[in-house]
Amino acid sequence: MNTGLRRLLTIAEKEKRTIIGLMSGTSLDGLDIALCEFTGHGLQTQLVLRQFATMPYGSEFKQQVKEVFSKRAVDLEKVTLMNAYIGSFHAELINACLQEWGLTAQDVDIIASHGQTIYHAPASQHQVAGMPNATLQIGDGDHIAVKTGVITLSDFRQKHIAAGGEGAPLAVYGDFLLFSEKGQNRIMLNIGGIANFTFLPGDLDTSRIFSTDVGPGNTIMDAYMQANFPGTFYDAGSAVALQGTIHEGLLAALLAHPFFQGDFPKTTGPEVFNLAYLARAQEASSTTALSAQDVMATLNRFSAHGICDALRRTMEEEEFEIFVSGGGMHNPLLRRNIETLLPGVVIRDTAELGVSPDAKEAVLFATLANECLVGERLDFGAGRLRIPAVQMGKISLPQ
Repeated sequence: MNTGLRRLLTIAEKEKRTIIGLMSGTSLDGLDIALCEFTGHGLQTQLVLRQFATMPYGSEFKQQVKEVFSKRAVDLEKVTLMNAYIGSFHAELINACLQEWGLTAQDVDIIASHGQTIYHAPASQHQVAGMPNATLQIGDGDHIAVKTGVITLSDFRQKHIAAGGEGAPLAVYGDFLLFSEKGQNRIMLNIGGIANFTFLPGDLDTSRIFSTDVGPGNTIMDAYMQANFPGTFYDAGSAVALQGTIHEGLLAALLAHPFFQGDFPKTTGPEVFNLAYLARAQEASSTTALSAQDVMATLNRFSAHGICDALRRTMEEEEFEIFVSGGGMHNPLLRRNIETLLPGVVIRDTAELGVSPDAKEAVLFATLANECLVGERLDFGAGRLRIPAVQMGKISLPQ
């Protein structure tokens, strides 16, 4: 047997597996690296988060990614080069992290890499006749495997699409396995560039599990800050938005997109909700002269409105508690807006469940890798969301 495959079989048969989960989001803050220890699989999954770090990206790297990110027309050579470069660069960051933690490649069984999304194109968005759902993440797994010496699983979203999904959100799998709790309805709300949530019913009825994107989280706010406040990547502490006033006309124009009236589940991305979208909304609402502070206050409320309206529409009479993760949880005005729009709802963060809210997405991809190695088919039934019953991840061997 091939030595790499024999190594993979040995890992799958271990009682405990050490898996590094990687996440690089649309905000381009840096590479999230979560060192996880797993026992079991399925609903018997037990996780220990041993280490976590975000390795920040420099301005040059961010600019390189932005040249190919969320654009319909890009330089194909640049995409090809960046696919290899990001894989190699992520490997360097992993190696640096391992050194800092006093570990070697031999201490790690598997790396689970999400890659860097550069374009998300569900059929509901692209509307090209005869073409399927599609998404593209770059950052080649073979480069990570060879340069770290660790078997790597990557490109998780393609199997989801091949099996009938839209490639997002994938959080539902890890949310179900790690955070379901009998007797408590939970909303696992992740506010990254795009906001999404998973509903975990307290009766553990898998057919009632529901997951969807709901609209922008940080993506337009971050882009606006970067465009209008050079050298600033996001609205730290909501400092700019707190100085402004919500403009109801602009808010209404922002909410006029058909995405918000569409049926659930659905997915979206910065390909739709970006600065060009904001500019059109400002033109439609005659607010092009609005102060930056008022624009940020309105964008903040816009994100909160998308989240809360989706929860109200999908949860109906259900009682639930919200556990929040992602960069948006650090935005105090956004949390306040959500609490205002959903009075009486308890908002917590995933640290109470044993997973740092900043690490959650990286942990979820490590969980997907664990399921790929040792899991069995998870049947979610025929509920409101047909969740493909698949194990995800393409295998790259170091040798």
